[in-house]
Amino acid sequence: MSQNPIEKFVISLCDEPELTPKKLLSMQRDFARGTASPFFNTDELLQTYHNLCSNKTVKRSQTIEGLLRLKNTRSLSGIVVVSVLTKPYECPGKCIYCPTFNGVPKSYLPDEPAVMRALTCKFNPFLQVRSRLRALTAVGHKTDKVNIRIIGGTWSYYPKKYQTWFIKSLFAAANGSPTNSSSTKLDELQEKNELSPHRIVEISIETRQDYIDQKEIKRLRWLGITKVELGVQSIYDKVLLANNRGNTDSETIRATKLLKEAGFKVSYQMMLNLAGSDLDQDQSMFRQLFGNQNYKPDHLKIYPLALVRQTSLFDLYQKGKYLPYSEGQLVTLLKKIKQNVPRYCRIERVIRDIPASNIVCGGAKISNLRQMVLLEMFKQGTACNCIRCREIKSGFSINEKFQLTRLDYGASDGKEIFLSIESSDHTKLLSLLRLRVNAESSSVLPSLRGAGIIREIHTYGPQVSIGEHQIDAAQHQGWGKKLVCSAEEIIKKEFGLRKVAVIAGVGVRPYFRKLGYKLEDSYMVKNLD
Repeated sequence: MSQNPIEKFVISLCDEPELTPKKLLSMQRDFARGTASPFFNTDELLQTYHNLCSNKTVKRSQTIEGLLRLKNTRSLSGIVVVSVLTKPYECPGKCIYCPTFNGVPKSYLPDEPAVMRALTCKFNPFLQVRSRLRALTAVGHKTDKVNIRIIGGTWSYYPKKYQTWFIKSLFAAANGSPTNSSSTKLDELQEKNELSPHRIVEISIETRQDYIDQKEIKRLRWLGITKVELGVQSIYDKVLLANNRGNTDSETIRATKLLKEAGFKVSYQMMLNLAGSDLDQDQSMFRQLFGNQNYKPDHLKIYPLALVRQTSLFDLYQKGKYLPYSEGQLVTLLKKIKQNVPRYCRIERVIRDIPASNIVCGGAKISNLRQMVLLEMFKQGTACNCIRCREIKSGFSINEKFQLTRLDYGASDGKEIFLSIESSDHTKLLSLLRLRVNAESSSVLPSLRGAGIIREIHTYGPQVSIGEHQIDAAQHQGWGKKLVCSAEEIIKKEFGLRKVAVIAGVGVRPYFRKLGYKLEDSYMVKNLD
């Protein structure tokens, strides 16, 4: 079969043993000169590559896909993340640092990227998911494993009817429905998603800790939520009061415990530079986050306060009663914080996605703050040990040696065991599993009593489609199964338990069924003989 110029070029790429971005550019130039062909666009090359893979002219290559994929970082953690905004709704909080704009949820700005996408879809969750999946697919990302982030107002404060409609709309969009079929029962939509072309492997929500109780936890599980982001902001009651946060540290401690006992992944949103705090107090706060068993979040978002005009805090700034940290102060503080974050925590963000033009002054105007901090740490010979800084991106080799590592720690009156597949020096992380054993006296859901709970399992690296295997990619190499087997052995031999429960996302249920688990009260459960 004759091949057109672009097909010939893509085939030559696949035959190149050591392809790099520089080599790709050189081959482009040489091919164009030698054949009088045009300089091919990346999207053209990507589409041709996928066509050649489909008809088995070439074999799939993680290297090729990584070079041709646009916005490559969108799926380097093994899944694609789709952020979906809730509609504007009144907020129960009166925080002095939160901006308020008409037509968008409180604390969000109209020109934030995610907000602009939501405005285009008129905050319709079905349209937001569908358009985002199409956009990601168009630039070369696999979208069969999807992490849905529900952002906007306080989730638990929205009307229950709206919440149910919203979640059903997400599943309908992921299931490929031509129109919003949210009239279908939720459990039917979830069951269909188990074999959908876009399986929802995680759903996270943002809420306040004072809205978390047993009733809310049961509802979140019914909806399919697997991760909860708590707007902690500070663990000091005086600071919370000064910023009119409306809750106390004791509520953070209680909510964290209830969520972990039910198997949820817990993420803290923490703010630096709040009114009433200072550099020393902020640094001390992060030492306590990981030194005090009442906290110890699994995931962390660090938000240096971004001072914008549409806030009550701006009035204090104008009166000289509040001053943002400078760039140097903020970078120094973040370096100290990152050096002390343990290996079991993942720092998801180090700054809000607020356009610098909206920020009055201070170090929070730096959009690449995380990169600046890491560069400074590298120059000083220090490093961050958080999961995100260690998770493999595209540098996986089947010949490299990795080992099973275990880290035990107490948290929220329970036993946490962090299992991982890592390099011997802990600098490269392939896969992880969070196992929790609750205290016997803990008040948990009936289906979890007497069970060890797997709260998270994740293999990193570029996303590999379900059912596929690539020798140069970490996913689907059996790491997850190895971790699950290790967790089951620990539960049975060390704790004398005969039951394992997994807070699995709907789209992950088929994976656990293959390992002998069955669906029970929204958890995947297995009895150990």
